[in-house]
Amino acid sequence: MNTELTSEVQKIALAGARVGMPEQARVEVQIGRLDPRLKLAPCAQVQPYLPPGLPMWGRTRIGLRCLSGSVRWNVSLPVTVKVYARALVAADALPAGSLLTQALLGSAEIDIAAETGAVFSDANSLVGRTLSRPLAAGEAVRSSSLKVRQWFAAGDTVMVRAVGSGYAVAREGQALTAGLEGQSVKVRFENGRIISGRVVGDRVVEMLL
Repeated sequence: MNTELTSEVQKIALAGARVGMPEQARVEVQIGRLDPRLKLAPCAQVQPYLPPGLPMWGRTRIGLRCLSGSVRWNVSLPVTVKVYARALVAADALPAGSLLTQALLGSAEIDIAAETGAVFSDANSLVGRTLSRPLAAGEAVRSSSLKVRQWFAAGDTVMVRAVGSGYAVAREGQALTAGLEGQSVKVRFENGRIISGRVVGDRVVEMLL
C-alpha cells in the first residue's frame, strides 16, 4: 500500500478504537498484509472503510474497495489494534478458585484489547470474587476470568424493578429459579403473574419495558 492509503487505514482504525475507549488510553495500530494469493486488478482509487458492526479492538480487519478500475474489487485487510490502559492484574500467579483480596491484586498498563472480557480499575469491584481459571503473574483480571455470582436461590423473595423511559417502579416477587449474575430469571408475583427479568444484584431483578 502507498503512504496515503496506509495513513487513511490508520485514521479509520484509530477512530474506531476510540469508541468506548477509557480516558488516558493509548492506541497502537499494526497493519497486516493482504492475502498474497489475491490477484487484484490495478485500481486508481482505493477506499478503506470500517465494516459495519466490526469492533476495532484486537485482531480485526478493515475493508478496501476499488472505486475506479477496470475491475471493481472488495477485500479485507487484517489489522491489530492494541489499546493500552491501566487495569488490575494478578500480583502473583493465582490458581483457579482463588478468592480475590486487595493483596492479590496489582495495577499495570496492559493491552486491554488483547483478549475478550472487560477489565477492572476499581479493586472494590473484585475483592471477594472467585477466579474461574488460573492467572499468570501480571495477567489482567477480566470478567471472563471470574465465576458468575449467584445473587439468590429459587424460592427467595426478590425485588423486581421495572425500568422505562423516565420512570422506575419496584415490587416484590418470588424467584422461580436461581439468580445468576447477568442472566435471565423468572419471578412470580403474589397475583400469580410470572415475568422474566435480568439479575442485576443481591435479590434484585430488572425488567426492561
